[in-house]
Amino acid sequence: MPVHSRYLDIAGKIRTRIEAGEWEPGARLPRLDDFAAEYGANRDTVARAIAVLEAEGYVWAVQGRGIAVRYGTMRPRRPRGDLVKRNEHATGYSFPSASGQEVWVRHGAAINAPARLDDPRIAKLLGVEPGAQVLRRFRVTGPASEAPFQINISWIHPRVADIVADVDADPAAGEWLYRIERAGHWPISWMEIHRARVPSKEEADVLGIPASLPVLEIVRVGSSGSDGKPVEVTEFVVASDRVETVHVLHRDPGAQQPWADPV
Repeated sequence: MPVHSRYLDIAGKIRTRIEAGEWEPGARLPRLDDFAAEYGANRDTVARAIAVLEAEGYVWAVQGRGIAVRYGTMRPRRPRGDLVKRNEHATGYSFPSASGQEVWVRHGAAINAPARLDDPRIAKLLGVEPGAQVLRRFRVTGPASEAPFQINISWIHPRVADIVADVDADPAAGEWLYRIERAGHWPISWMEIHRARVPSKEEADVLGIPASLPVLEIVRVGSSGSDGKPVEVTEFVVASDRVETVHVLHRDPGAQQPWADPV
C-alpha cells in the first residue's frame, strides 16, 4: 500500500472498531505507540490517522489525557420542551430536558459560598453591579455511567442569599428553590438563554475536552413571583458534542392552510 494512503487505511480500521462499539463514548483509545505496533506503522502515520478521525468527529485529543471517543449523537435525543416539573423522588424541580430515567451524580466537591460576580453579563441578568458579592453554588454533574456532563453555577441575589446559605449544593438538593419561594417569592418563573461559545481553560479541564471544542451555555434566569425581579441566575455549561437540542415547532393560527378545501 502506498505510504501516502497508509494513514487512511489505519483511520478506516479504527473507525470501524469505534462504530462496532469496541470503545464506548468517553473511553480512552490506546496510545499512538500501541497503535503503531499493532498496525506495523510508524507513530507519525498513526497520528495522521487520528487527525482524520478527529476531523470527522469520532475522537478528540486532549492534552495530558490522551485520545477519547467522542459522545457525538450517541446519547438519546429528547425534545427540550418548556415544562418545569416537580421532582418525584427528591426536592426541587426538573428543568427541560432532564429525564427521570437517568441517575445523575455529582463529580467532585460542591461549593456553596459567597463569591464576587465579575461577569458583567451575568451580573446584569441578576440585577446587581459587576463585582458584587453574591452567593455562588457550584457543582459538576452528569449521568452516573458517564464522564462529567455539565458544569452548574448558580448565582443567588443578595436579597435571598441568607435564606439558602446553609443549603447543601448537592444536585438533588432543590430545597434552596423551595426556600426562596416560601420566603415570599412564589412562584418563581424562569427563562433560558442559549448560546455556543469557546470554553475557558478551567471549563475544558473540568469537562475533559479540548479547549478548541465549543460548549453549549444555557443561562436560566429565575424571577420572583412577587415583584418579577431576578432572584437567581444559573449557568449550565455542556460540551457541544454531548447534547442536541430538539424543539417541536407549532403553527401559529395565522399559518394554517392558505387555500380553500376542494369542493
